[in-house]
Amino acid sequence: MSIEIVATNVPADNIEQLRRRSVDPGVLSALRNIGLSALGTGVMLALWWLGGWIVASNPATANFSGFAPAPTFVRLWRMIESGEAVQMSLPSLGRIFCGLIWAIAFGVPIGIAIGRYHALRAASTIPFQFLRMISPLAWMPIAVMAFATWDHAIIFLVAVAAVWPILFSTAHGFRRIDPAWFKVARNLGARPWHLLLSIILPAIAQDTLSGIRLAVGVAWIVLVPAEFLGVTSGLGYAINDARDSLEYDRLAATVVVIGFIGFLLDSLCQWAIRSVSWVREE
Repeated sequence: MSIEIVATNVPADNIEQLRRRSVDPGVLSALRNIGLSALGTGVMLALWWLGGWIVASNPATANFSGFAPAPTFVRLWRMIESGEAVQMSLPSLGRIFCGLIWAIAFGVPIGIAIGRYHALRAASTIPFQFLRMISPLAWMPIAVMAFATWDHAIIFLVAVAAVWPILFSTAHGFRRIDPAWFKVARNLGARPWHLLLSIILPAIAQDTLSGIRLAVGVAWIVLVPAEFLGVTSGLGYAINDARDSLEYDRLAATVVVIGFIGFLLDSLCQWAIRSVSWVREE
């Protein structure tokens, strides 16, 4: 008994299609995004190195060579090993979280109210838009007089900066809720707290979290200059102290710490937004 094996030539197009099908499109997309992110980071570091080399090569600016990547990362590693990076970050994180809690406590209920009631929305539009356009740092003299400590004043400034994105995003999210949902819920005997917990909060969650993400970015920017005066801890104080002592490598390392923490906070907000999104990425 003999077995005959017949070999057939598979067209090249079919082979390429089989290869594409064997690789998960999600994996390809993730690898492409990682590659592009690495490329962008590399370009940023290259430009930073070029700027540091230009500064160090010029005798008039050679004293600022500590801003270059090499001395910055050397000092950053020393700050991490000694725990200095954590010690100066914790007070700032405490202040921004306290400010965000106050902003959420005021912004979400007021946002729901102005999204729900047309008269309240019409009456508050001009005052709220007017107050929103005032720089949070402009409230610093009032905050200093109103609060007994600088910590409380800084928390107030963070809350003032963060409340507006949360408030307006929450109001926008409420206005997108289908009114039929409320009618069906009432016909089923839903109480006001049922409407709040089962319809309103789930429906506005993505918009509110998007507002919180914007608020975190604004508050993180406001926090650093607010810490320049009065306090003896935090990232803003560390930058001011490094500038006064002419430790430019420490100053640049502190800036890197600020950017890294801000990036982590923004990534956390993005994860929270994706977790409540009704639209899933394929």
